[in-house]
Amino acid sequence: MEHEAEAGTGLAFHPMDQFLVKPLFGGHEIHWYTPTNVTLWMGLTVLAIVLVLVVGSRGRAIVPSRSQSVAELTFGMVHKMLEDICGKDGLKYFPYVLTLFCFIVFANFLGLLPKSFSTTSHIAVTAVLAILVFLGVTILGFVKNGSHFLGLFWVTSAPLALRPILAVIELISYFVRPVSHSIRLAGNVMAGHAVIKVFAGFAAVAAIMPVSVLAITAMYGLEVLVALIQAYVFTILTCVYLKDALHPGH
Repeated sequence: MEHEAEAGTGLAFHPMDQFLVKPLFGGHEIHWYTPTNVTLWMGLTVLAIVLVLVVGSRGRAIVPSRSQSVAELTFGMVHKMLEDICGKDGLKYFPYVLTLFCFIVFANFLGLLPKSFSTTSHIAVTAVLAILVFLGVTILGFVKNGSHFLGLFWVTSAPLALRPILAVIELISYFVRPVSHSIRLAGNVMAGHAVIKVFAGFAAVAAIMPVSVLAITAMYGLEVLVALIQAYVFTILTCVYLKDALHPGH
């Protein structure tokens, strides 16, 4: 590819290279135990969460610091979201839902730093999060409701003749949940980063550099918004799925 670029027949920049998983300590082979850039930035995400939400708010001052304000706003927003969607009985699962939101939003924002790596742009990461939610709510649904959990797929408000057809549709849509849950997050994060890299590549052309810089600035501002929105969407969908487990049926 590099030879093609030199000959003027290929791209001089490669927008998708930023998503390559690379070992931290040299070499080319990656095993399950190999520390990679993904490992590093997931670790930094956890560290950032601890610093802001635990260390930054440990004083519990009456006049909160910036980090304490962020922690309180995050806590209050997720708590209210979970209570509004699932009711009081859903609050016992608040620690897990809050952990999900914090991990995703911090990973998204850290991925916007120069020379960083966006872990949530990888389907391998978001799929694990989505599958854990899917398995968790499914197991919880059967534990809490037994066979009554299957009422989630039986639309009692529909005419009797249509119910078997709708049951199949509901069943398919249920098992598609982890796919859409994970792809939505990874796809949006990856697309935004790729577009920024494309505009950055065009910034090397003097004639269009001002336009490219403006486009990068606008896209970066949009990506800051997307980072928060996608974490919010993932979390609110988790709450909706949890509600179905706690209160199945139509």
